[in-house]
Amino acid sequence: MIKTFDISWKTYLLPTIHSEGWRFVGIFAAITALLAMIWEPLGWVGLVLTVWCYYFFRDPQRVTPEIKDVVVSPADGTVQMIAKVEAPEELNMGKKKFTRVSIFMSVFNVHVNRAPATGRITNAVYVPGKFLNATLDKASKDNERQLLAMKTASGKEICFVQIAGLIARRIVCDAQIGQDYKVGERFGMIRFGSRLDVYLPEGVEPQVVLGQTMVAGETVIANLTSDAKAMDGVMR
Repeated sequence: MIKTFDISWKTYLLPTIHSEGWRFVGIFAAITALLAMIWEPLGWVGLVLTVWCYYFFRDPQRVTPEIKDVVVSPADGTVQMIAKVEAPEELNMGKKKFTRVSIFMSVFNVHVNRAPATGRITNAVYVPGKFLNATLDKASKDNERQLLAMKTASGKEICFVQIAGLIARRIVCDAQIGQDYKVGERFGMIRFGSRLDVYLPEGVEPQVVLGQTMVAGETVIANLTSDAKAMDGVMR
């Protein structure tokens, strides 16, 4: 069955925002009022920033592909790295091999994160760390991050990691060990620019390329039961 959503003008001009956002919108609005009292042009600058803050926390509806064993993008953004790696050591998965797909989120992307597959959370580890530029490869080991392992409905193991970036200072994660998720369900967000890594199990190749624009909950990264070869190339 095809899902349909409201596409009226209100959807674009007054989008629903994540609950995390209201506090920040209020702070921005209060500062804007103060700036306007000091000097009117500063008030206009503050208003622009307040509108940006509102849109930063937007939480749009998404249409997730109804395909069995699919892995979708957990974040809006751009594919910034694809690499063959071992499982994150913090998840205690031994030396298992994975393909890591890294998705970089700019401050203009939607920052609500969605479950990349249907399955159960088997491990969740928070690691405090630095706030290096999230585009750097070493950010996957040095930056503050929230790691999640999932056993999917097909029995495969995947991992996904929220990584704080240069501007990001807060990772929000609602997922807990033992919790079940359907592909595309919301599980958290990262505030103000960051990265999200997806680890595909050995033998599952990504069907995305470097530079490709990703849409959380919609863009297919891979199919866990497919033997399709990895896509080759760079989005131009």
